[in-house]
Amino acid sequence: MRQYNEAVEQFDLEKEAGATLSGSLERLNACVECCDRHALPGRIALFWEGADGDSATYTFSELRDKASRFAAFLADQGVCAGDCVAGLLPRRVELLITVLATWRLGAVYQPLFTAFGPKAIDHRLQTAGTRVVVTDGDNRGKLDGLESDPLVVTVGGDKGRGIRRGDFSFWAELESHQDGAEPVMRSADDPFLMMFTSGTTGLPKAVPVPLKAIVAFAGYMQHAVGLREDDAFWNLADPGWAYGLYYAVTGPLSLGHPTTFYDGGFTVESTCRVINKYGITNLAGSPTAYRLLMAGGDTVVKALRGKLRAVSSAGEPLTPEVIRWFAKELGTTIHDHYGQTELGMVLCNHHELEHPVRIGAAGFAVPGHRVVVVNEEGEELPVGQPGILAVDRNQSPLFWFPGYPADPQKSMLKHYYMSGDTVELNDDGSISFVGRSDDVITTSGYRVGPFDVESALIEHPSVVEAAVIGKPDEERTELVKAFVVLGAGYRGDDDLAKELQQAVRQRLSAHAYPREIEFVESLPKTPSGKIQRFLLRNEEVARQRQAATTA
Repeated sequence: MRQYNEAVEQFDLEKEAGATLSGSLERLNACVECCDRHALPGRIALFWEGADGDSATYTFSELRDKASRFAAFLADQGVCAGDCVAGLLPRRVELLITVLATWRLGAVYQPLFTAFGPKAIDHRLQTAGTRVVVTDGDNRGKLDGLESDPLVVTVGGDKGRGIRRGDFSFWAELESHQDGAEPVMRSADDPFLMMFTSGTTGLPKAVPVPLKAIVAFAGYMQHAVGLREDDAFWNLADPGWAYGLYYAVTGPLSLGHPTTFYDGGFTVESTCRVINKYGITNLAGSPTAYRLLMAGGDTVVKALRGKLRAVSSAGEPLTPEVIRWFAKELGTTIHDHYGQTELGMVLCNHHELEHPVRIGAAGFAVPGHRVVVVNEEGEELPVGQPGILAVDRNQSPLFWFPGYPADPQKSMLKHYYMSGDTVELNDDGSISFVGRSDDVITTSGYRVGPFDVESALIEHPSVVEAAVIGKPDEERTELVKAFVVLGAGYRGDDDLAKELQQAVRQRLSAHAYPREIEFVESLPKTPSGKIQRFLLRNEEVARQRQAATTA
């Protein structure tokens, strides 16, 4: 295994780009990088598994042919380099064809998560000026009555089910275009993806992703995910979100490595089935999925023990209990990774680079980035002092975020990109996640990160999930309140609440334990699985205002 410090010191963007791309930073095409150049006889690009047990495989050659013909159709509709084409599609081969065809024209692919409602879709389409939306019969109704008026292409079901009058039929148009479109070359700073922030606070903001990010995505796959040539890889994330589109599509395909799509909702049973059917050895996903696997207990242990070589987690910090359970019960290493839609993954415990791994720490900067802790004035902070995670743009050749189109300087301070996340530098050089800046709790003069309290709560056998907020309090500024989801067979009563409080006091400290615990059936989350603590906090504020009004 290569030493981490060596990889950082020897990083050279030109060499990295030369080793990663078939083109150059001056002239490249994402479809060529992620498909055409890997189209060798029999080389598989996609393993597809349906929720009903159907399955299929697709080679790079097949995808190249279909993408080039669908690109010819898009070109006939006036789609040019720089235009946005959106996909409102489940995890099927049509999604991958749409992505590659869009890229082939030098156009920009825009993901639309299939759980979005019309309002969320319309905001994204209007903001991006999207020309075409490709969808399927199940999601076609979400495009009715939108203020934006894109051309619609529909993947029909049996006998064309779901295709409306005026729509284009995906497969009919693809088959009618026998002569494919040639790739349109672009420069490294031209966008090839149009992402949007998750919108947990305010309206989602557009995030254009330039072509040079492909080099960063490939580096994360190689160093942090540790993707090896003989691995069978599966990223559980939906390509409607950044982690799925960056690292279930772009990253592996750019390396010529097959990816895996499961066209169904997450269940413990289906996850175990797919891992065993395809011999998955390298798995990526979210802490929510891993907690559910852990809750599966002996069933999961019998199905998966010894099967997984490497497991990667992103979206929210892993709790120590999950890390220990994967090591003890499944015999595998699970590593925590940190990133944002605007950054990709930049702070990781790397599977393929040797460095200290501290439980609870997000890890070290991915080679090609310099990640630091700064205060609100943009001054770098020493070990042990909480501050804002920032990327030093002057010393991060893989940093690619050009700024939000509507406000390019937002989140930029001096030569730093300010993430808005509160972290702390450790004495071994790693960085630990504390929480979103607006999630950090100030209680009796102490700053308490919700993640530490949640981690302590989840270690109790009764707790499946927990979310911690600061509840406004006249005496303490805020008091720590926990919302707890219990496992089957446990009753949320005063005795259990006291037991949990005592467990946190012993695990952390007297000031950090939750003075209030509310047992709930579920926690509010974004479609990508991130807990929306701000909604819980807003509910608490509303309750207090209501109580004050009626008092």
